[in-house]
Amino acid sequence: MGRISFSCLFPASWHFSLSSQVLPRLLVPSLRQLLFIGLVLCLIGLLYLLLVTGKGHASWIRKENHFHRHLARVTDVDATDTSNPNLNYGLVVDCGSSGSRVFVYCWPRHNGNPHELLDIQQMRDQHRKPVVMKIKPGISELAKTPEKASDYIYPLLSFAAQHIPKNKHQETPLYILCTAGMRILPESQQEALLEDLRTDIPVHFNFLFSDSHVEVISGKQEGVYAWIGINFVLGRFDHVHNDGEAVVEVHVPGNDQQEALVRKRTAGVLDMGGVSTQIAYEVPKTVSFASPQQEEVAKNLLAEFNLGCDAHRTEHVYRVYVSTFLGFGGNAARQRYEENLIRNTATRNKLLGQHVGETTESPLLDPCLPTDLQDEIGQSTQKLHLRGTGDFDQCRQLLQPFLNRTNETQTSLSGVYQPAIDYSNSQFYGFSEFYYCTEDVLRMGGDYNTSKYSQAAKSYCATQWRTLRERFDSGLYASHADLHRLKYQCFKSAWMYEVLHSGFSFPTNYKNLKTALLVYDKEVQWTLGAILYRTRFLPLRDIQQESLKGLHSHWRHSFSFVNNHYLFLACFFIVLLSIMLYLLRLRRIHRRAAQRCTPSSSGQHA
Repeated sequence: MGRISFSCLFPASWHFSLSSQVLPRLLVPSLRQLLFIGLVLCLIGLLYLLLVTGKGHASWIRKENHFHRHLARVTDVDATDTSNPNLNYGLVVDCGSSGSRVFVYCWPRHNGNPHELLDIQQMRDQHRKPVVMKIKPGISELAKTPEKASDYIYPLLSFAAQHIPKNKHQETPLYILCTAGMRILPESQQEALLEDLRTDIPVHFNFLFSDSHVEVISGKQEGVYAWIGINFVLGRFDHVHNDGEAVVEVHVPGNDQQEALVRKRTAGVLDMGGVSTQIAYEVPKTVSFASPQQEEVAKNLLAEFNLGCDAHRTEHVYRVYVSTFLGFGGNAARQRYEENLIRNTATRNKLLGQHVGETTESPLLDPCLPTDLQDEIGQSTQKLHLRGTGDFDQCRQLLQPFLNRTNETQTSLSGVYQPAIDYSNSQFYGFSEFYYCTEDVLRMGGDYNTSKYSQAAKSYCATQWRTLRERFDSGLYASHADLHRLKYQCFKSAWMYEVLHSGFSFPTNYKNLKTALLVYDKEVQWTLGAILYRTRFLPLRDIQQESLKGLHSHWRHSFSFVNNHYLFLACFFIVLLSIMLYLLRLRRIHRRAAQRCTPSSSGQHA
């Protein structure tokens, strides 16, 4: 019958031939069955690779892309490439009480995925420094001369305009947001200043600017923006989460019938300044109220918003509680405490005919000052001399009335409503005084541990003032710690402890509080959250363009799958299957030929 040759697009060594006499010996039934079973197993393995591993690989790619985006967001310190035509820009002017600052942000073109937010970063100049400029005093100082408001803001906008490519000015949104200093002005003076800005800025600059882009924002808005900015930098809005990453079940506001979402757990924010203290955190579950009055108060403290560009999608809908407590900052609390000491001591001296605190020889003992520290408080007409006894626990007890707690349920400082916190599944970051109290002197910033903190604070308070001064002079404390910090560290340690545990009701065994000055070595401003929220609809344009592009490039993207190594495996198994089927066909032909040969051979023998 001759020889049968096999050849395919493989190396030359894979070319081989078989004679018809050899075939019967090769294709015995057991071998055929074995090859058939092996072929079935190979096909099953191939399907598994394509269906299961392929999905896992795609998921891994998505997670890897999210990781790299997040990594770039928190570590990128390179100069911004202003020659990139796909880069967009945005400006936020923070008009604060002591001065105004302009922040320039930039972001690449949106990738068209409606599940993702804009990848906004602070712009950096050629020296890799953040593009930011500050001027003094605050704009509220111009209350009586509102016509000078635009002249006041001009240097900031001129500075920003120099850093942004001129062909991008027309599409660069500008937001001028005023905070504490402007809030205390009468509404008529506020409006006069804002109107001058609305009128004159479009004359001198070509930024994307409308009347709604300049306003006085509330403390609640400022707190929400700060919360957004911190969680954005932490990557908590990227809803592709890895195994082991903390998640939370969320009941989306306004969708009671919808199933709960499971997404990344966001971080709460605690911020204690000199004058005020603020708390902000997500409330994932639907809240209940103890009374109609409490519900009315809660409306002013709960913010519900959608960070996504599509109002119909709920994955970026958040319910955040924000409350600011004036007079509860570290310095303001000390001032209230001293005023109370002066008032109570004067009353007691008058009733008992004593002279406690009137001279250095008969000082009033203060447990909130380090041991043997002598201090003098009050005005010249009513001075009070103090000497510290350094008793941390007694200081805490004296400070508890200043929290103004009430007996109502679900309340915090001054009896203000506070929705329940799931302490078993939450995380908080403590900024400003929360960090200074733990790090500047006690040198234990970072992960907060109640017992270690209180022990360190007790030890500090009980230490002789002379010893503390010697340590300070030896440079044992943080470089920016000064004598004011040393004097009032004991008081502020006790105040922070009481605000956290008695005011906000954090349990003493709470393990998920991190005190910090920076997030990923960067100072996160509330302005980042402001521009992220206010530009949330911009991706719609890019999403529409991506959809149109996707219709034209569908087959091109599909064909690119050829490059996938799984397709090579599929081709290999198909070739293998073809060879097997061809061999089986040859075997059947050989059998038929043998059957035809058998009768003819018998006839010849007869």
